[in-house]
Amino acid sequence: MPLLTDDYCPSFPFKNGHFNTIYSSLFRKIKPVLFKRKRIETLDNDFLDVDFIENGSRKIVVLCHGLEGSSNSKYIQATAKLLVLNGYSIAAMNYRFCSGEINRQLVTYHSGKTDDLNTVINNIIPNYDYIYLVGFSLGGNLILKYNGDGLFKLSPKIKANVTISVPVDLKGSSISLKRHENFLYKWRFLRTLSKKMYLKYQQFPKELDIRPLSKIKTLSDFDNYFTSKINGFKDADDYYLKSSSKQFIPNILKPTLLINALDDPFLSHSCFPFNEANESQNFHLITPKYGGHVGFISKGDFYWSEYEILNFLEKY
Repeated sequence: MPLLTDDYCPSFPFKNGHFNTIYSSLFRKIKPVLFKRKRIETLDNDFLDVDFIENGSRKIVVLCHGLEGSSNSKYIQATAKLLVLNGYSIAAMNYRFCSGEINRQLVTYHSGKTDDLNTVINNIIPNYDYIYLVGFSLGGNLILKYNGDGLFKLSPKIKANVTISVPVDLKGSSISLKRHENFLYKWRFLRTLSKKMYLKYQQFPKELDIRPLSKIKTLSDFDNYFTSKINGFKDADDYYLKSSSKQFIPNILKPTLLINALDDPFLSHSCFPFNEANESQNFHLITPKYGGHVGFISKGDFYWSEYEILNFLEKY
């Protein structure tokens, strides 16, 4: 307890994890949400662009996107739309260098950078009575780690968390992404990450050595040469070890839901924390047979996972 059952049964094509993943990312049609952007200054003289929908509600959901996503990501837009229809305000984070503008400092966003999440939460605390955190993939890892690592005192206004398709074991996920069938995902991530790193080099030519870019063939290579070094880790293994949220799940005190599909091409066996869920009163786990990575396609305007997010938040 609490291991939960699911009722997700997609039509035939979407019983393939890759198809569910790719279709939802590339072909889903969502009418753009009208956000109002606010720039939040950080303690290290950088900034975070957060996109708001404020409708007078005392309830707000902080949405955290995945690797190389933004508030424009289709899963963020759809989730925001559904939650607004049900009376929630929205704060959709854009991590550093994810809002369309390069950030000021050399440091980048990463799977364990909970201080930026804490900055956003502290900014909205005075205006809301109920705060909920919802994260996808990397954003889900941030939320789980934030709730369990003890680095920050969590506000009592935070009522619940929902996380979707989360690589709670970053090392295991990095190995899964090296598989040949995952070439497309790896290529898309490395293409945008490498472009960003070149722009960072133009910004910090003395501090950053981009020669290793020519050697990079995998995401773990990128993490080893850039993500880790820029953000104070020794190497990729050190980054994965310290930033993986799985180790912090037993410490989570807020009601929390994780939905990881068994056919998610990004996830290793170690990314399904069954034991942690069995031993926790606060951490709920659903592992549908199908769904892919941030997929969970279903008929209608909203996907199965988006309704699950709403249903869980409504309990708290």
